[in-house]
Amino acid sequence: MGRRSTATWMGAACVAPLLAVSVGAAAACDTAGLDLPPHFCATVFAKDARQPRHIAVAADGTLYANLNHGEGNHNLMALTDTNGDGVADKRALFGRGGATGLTIHDGWLYAASTDDVRRYRIDDKNQPRGPGEVIVTGLPDQDTHSARGIAVDDANHLYVSIGAPSNACQEDDRQPGSPGQDPCPLLKRQGGVWRFSADQPNQKFSAEQRYATGLRNMFAMTWDRARGRLIGAQMGRDQLSALWPKRFSTEQGVNLPAETLFNIEHGSHFGWPYCYYDDTANEYRLNPEYGGDGQKIGRCADYDKPIAAYPAHWAPMSVVFYHADAFPKAYRGGAFIAFHGSWNRSPEPQAGFRVIYQPFENGRPSANYQTFAGPTGFTGEEIVRSPANADHRPAGLAVGPKGALYVSDDQGSTIYRITYGGGR
Repeated sequence: MGRRSTATWMGAACVAPLLAVSVGAAAACDTAGLDLPPHFCATVFAKDARQPRHIAVAADGTLYANLNHGEGNHNLMALTDTNGDGVADKRALFGRGGATGLTIHDGWLYAASTDDVRRYRIDDKNQPRGPGEVIVTGLPDQDTHSARGIAVDDANHLYVSIGAPSNACQEDDRQPGSPGQDPCPLLKRQGGVWRFSADQPNQKFSAEQRYATGLRNMFAMTWDRARGRLIGAQMGRDQLSALWPKRFSTEQGVNLPAETLFNIEHGSHFGWPYCYYDDTANEYRLNPEYGGDGQKIGRCADYDKPIAAYPAHWAPMSVVFYHADAFPKAYRGGAFIAFHGSWNRSPEPQAGFRVIYQPFENGRPSANYQTFAGPTGFTGEEIVRSPANADHRPAGLAVGPKGALYVSDDQGSTIYRITYGGGR
């Protein structure tokens, strides 16, 4: 089974995969070691940044990061560039995070930990203080897929993604031939998105607040304010061939299932664990745990489809829409997506490790994605056989007040700042 190197999108005509950019008089500039399109520049905004995951940038340019490796009880960091040279020269640890999700809304910084979501008032000095205000508590306790994605909409709803601690809801997880549980009990409290009030303290997590379901692990999530909708990118299941070698070839295990981008509405069901998405066929397929053989569709015809799909196992970590005007027109209105890189494409090299740009038009993906940053600048020159030998792995994305794109890297503990033509 072949794998296309470009995104699959539904209901759009095919156009050229590369974006035409008018470069004008843009000057040459440094790229901080990243592979970028011509005339894009980058600085290392911060080194030794304690494995930053999701990031957010305030109106004054202060960058906040939710850290994988904090210090003591502090898992959040504020970084400021006080002299405008594109490099943070002031940093401070504060607050409680450590579970990826981070966003700014209405003067508050919202941060997820494994068991709650708190918010911190951004004061005049942009230094949040104290333990924060608990907004949601009692998030499900789980050993795997415990990273949370969060987003806040314009009506002050807080969305929290809860991954499922499972590959495909098998009776014995990740065991060859083990059947799937039907119905999957995990979907009551995991494997979906939950909605809360963004400004009501001490809300208790409960199954009744579920907003959407059928999502295995999706913490790449954002509120698209220009179009008033929730968008997220899911990490698909693993090990089709390893667990079901009589039904799926090694090549299929490498190249299936696609990573998927969703328009998430109240009541949406995206098919996990019963289905996976085959981007060559542009269809869901029934998972082998539920009787699938690579061709059967069955109940999967009834679930909400993705709006775009990407190569298998690339691991989307974050998504952000670009509505600033600092980048050329070809990079406006669409989404940047950070892919952390795969671990399970053996015997082929691992892949992903990049930031892509996905064009949108009339609210839907309109063309093939373009690799915007990476992969060589992240992985180094050697073939990646394990994610451990990649130098850097993209994790978080944020757009600054002047239109710069920030990219965090949790493997190299680096945060990059990307501009166009040397602009600030």
